[in-house]
Amino acid sequence: MVTARKPITSLRWWIGGLLFASTVINYIDRQTLSLLAPYLKLEYHWTNSDYANIAIAFRVAYSIGQTVFGRLMDRIGTRRGLTLTVFWYSVISMLTSLASGFYSFATFRFLLGAGESANWPAATKAVSEWFPKRERALATALFDSGSSIGGAVAPFIVLWIYFRWGWRPAFMIPGILGFLWLIVWRWLYYRPEDHRRIGQAELEMIVADKRESDAPQQGKARPRWSDLLKLPQTWGVILAKATTDPVYFFITEWFPIYLVAKGIELKTGLFAVWIPFIAADLGSFFGGGVSGYLIKRGWSLGAARKTLIVFGGVGMTMIIPTIFTTNVYWIALLFAVATFTYAGFTTMANVLPSDLYSSESVASVSGLSGTGAGIGTIVAFKLIGYFSDARQGTGTHSFDPIVIIAGLVPFAGMILVLLLVRNTQATEQGLVRRI
Repeated sequence: MVTARKPITSLRWWIGGLLFASTVINYIDRQTLSLLAPYLKLEYHWTNSDYANIAIAFRVAYSIGQTVFGRLMDRIGTRRGLTLTVFWYSVISMLTSLASGFYSFATFRFLLGAGESANWPAATKAVSEWFPKRERALATALFDSGSSIGGAVAPFIVLWIYFRWGWRPAFMIPGILGFLWLIVWRWLYYRPEDHRRIGQAELEMIVADKRESDAPQQGKARPRWSDLLKLPQTWGVILAKATTDPVYFFITEWFPIYLVAKGIELKTGLFAVWIPFIAADLGSFFGGGVSGYLIKRGWSLGAARKTLIVFGGVGMTMIIPTIFTTNVYWIALLFAVATFTYAGFTTMANVLPSDLYSSESVASVSGLSGTGAGIGTIVAFKLIGYFSDARQGTGTHSFDPIVIIAGLVPFAGMILVLLLVRNTQATEQGLVRRI
């Protein structure tokens, strides 16, 4: 253990802020293509199915990478692992400016997805290392809200660059942000036990919480993937992401195209693109804050988490009424309600691995859930591309069946999570923590 020098007050929240910044940059980079898609479709004569296949290339790598990098983070550590992956996807984001057509775009998106897949397993592991359980939901909400902020500011950065200098600089310039972030990351992030700037009281609080939480798992070998997949709790965590993230990614990557299909000009309806992201950001903090408040009021950990899961599963059905209107204000409002409640749900989904598993398995389980979400998103994008092309003759109703299903799947996921994430015989055996 390294002796602290000139302690940074509440260092764990500075770490949380750094994870938030990583997620913001992650989302600015990935949103660039979806924001430029209506213009690139015209320039390169892509159909919706062509765009779906390019987006799927990202998702394939992202899905595989979540599990692979989740395991890697548990092996080589958060600091080194995130350094490698942020460097990788920042380079790829800049190189995308060299793309010249369908296949090169698909290749660069695949490589970008591989690098960006590490962010959530790494951030989840960092939260488990730095925050006691009563603060994990709020800390998770903090870094997860970066996706909403990144999505909200991306239109103003990317489209501003595009309308002045074209699409190639719109890919290159945001990629620089990752390198700036790495400078701060390498300086600030270490495990609490090894950090020279942590105060003694904060260190003792973190270590005491870890000792209490990990006591049943001490002395046991790190579980293998096959061991983790035998547990119903693992499948509950996977389904929590697999039934909600595809809907959110539909919003993040198809919303500009959806608005155009509704007859809305993207320039005049620009506010509608970022309002759902702002709502999701608020929803993340709402979910994390409410869950922490309920725990302080004496609620069990499981009850506090599941309350927000129900809130999200019901709230995401509000995307369905958008099929009845072409009014941009109503569409923005209803999508905002859906993303606000989604954020509460996904914050709980992101914090569940650190609630249920020891630190040696947190990133692995988080990665498995990300892979589940990725597989669901790949299937969803393939269907979205096919059916939206097939229904182009229906005008503003071309996305109606897609939107209806997008509202119902998270509700079904909510029910499955409630059934699977509970105390079982595995809890009594010390394989997972009590919730």
